[in-house]
Amino acid sequence: MQQFERVVSHYANWMQKMSEVCVENNNIDPALYEIHDVKRGLRDINGNGVVTGLTEISEINSHTVDENGNRVECAGELYYRGIPIQDLINGFIAEKRFGFEETAYLLLFGKLPDRHQLEYFFKMLADYRRLPDSFVRDIIMKAPSTDMMNVIARSVLTLYSYDKNPDDISIANVLRQSIQLIAQFPLLADYGYQVYAHYHSDSSLIIHKPKPELSTAENILRLMRPNKKYTELEARILDICLVLHAEHGGGNNSTFTNRVVTSSGTDTYSTVAASLGSLKGPRHGGANIKVAKMFEDLKETTPCTDSAIRNYIVRLLDKKAFDRSGLVYGIGHAVYSLSDPRADILAQYARKLAIAKGLEDDFAYYEKVARIAPEVIGEKRKMYKGVSANVDFYSGLIYTMLKIPTELYTPIFSVARIAGWSAHRIEELTNKGKIIRPAYDAVAPRQAYKPLNKR
Repeated sequence: MQQFERVVSHYANWMQKMSEVCVENNNIDPALYEIHDVKRGLRDINGNGVVTGLTEISEINSHTVDENGNRVECAGELYYRGIPIQDLINGFIAEKRFGFEETAYLLLFGKLPDRHQLEYFFKMLADYRRLPDSFVRDIIMKAPSTDMMNVIARSVLTLYSYDKNPDDISIANVLRQSIQLIAQFPLLADYGYQVYAHYHSDSSLIIHKPKPELSTAENILRLMRPNKKYTELEARILDICLVLHAEHGGGNNSTFTNRVVTSSGTDTYSTVAASLGSLKGPRHGGANIKVAKMFEDLKETTPCTDSAIRNYIVRLLDKKAFDRSGLVYGIGHAVYSLSDPRADILAQYARKLAIAKGLEDDFAYYEKVARIAPEVIGEKRKMYKGVSANVDFYSGLIYTMLKIPTELYTPIFSVARIAGWSAHRIEELTNKGKIIRPAYDAVAPRQAYKPLNKR
């Protein structure tokens, strides 16, 4: 390893210099995108996603169309298999049940389970919630990483080697692999973190075993905490977070990645690893970490008054505060405008958790930013649609109050989203479409080849 590091150091200056050459020779004139009518990021001029497929798994609505054909923004709506997300959550909350397992069943099979089906599915997840013998020692502990998403991706790819039938893409086999991964993801995330904390933060190495009678949310908290303790409110709110993160249409980056890779006919493990790579990005699953860090800076530097918070948001937009990116993290969404239904739901439960933990003052900051930021952004930026708090805005706060390490924020997102990815993979395989192959117009000027001695 030391020899390799010396090689890296030796070539560092050359890499830096040639990176400038890369930028120079890959920089496309922005005007060409308009000339060639390119939908950058698969979005039209109004920011709407370009339709590339059909799905029955979930639906997102942010506007209606009036009698004159004009777009009218409305409160955001999210449906899982046609069921409004609020109704789904209200249903299991009213019966004092945990909902993630029911949600995973709904996404995979397209219908709600009856009591017997749900109990059987719950038991199946519990039976699959284990890793191969010595996997933690031989795979997770041998190369501890500073990023848990990389740990999960590496572990998923390695699980291919433990599967006796990894390349079979029949629906029955993919379903078995999917349920196995849904069950295993909490272990991969938590064990990866425990090993990281031991080797990089000098903490004790604690590896708890899951309990089969507990829900996914309860097991996450039990595995994560040294004393295995959690309150019912904590577990139920984390469960709601998992439900809300489980799926969000076929157009989000990681799910689209899943469908693109699935369309090639490759195996489940490669497909899921690709989706994990997408979700890791700070523009996607890593956004709630930015929200939490932004609020740490806000609370350290700014009183909780409307005028002070307004000034802080102005400074954010002017690239004079926090990370100087010009972004207000947690505000705005590619689809939603007036409201993100997931954020609306999480706001209710974040308030309950804040009251239970005596953190009302922290919650007050979030309430004020959620109200003031859209106003300031509307004043300072040319907007094609409204903006509002998104799901990352409140999930970051909830994870902070649950004392979940920031290293686990995005992994917990993946623990939920593997259910949606699995449903989309099965839908893509069932409908057997063509391999997804978007077109790119070539705009490089022609040039003649020069012999080496004339360059």
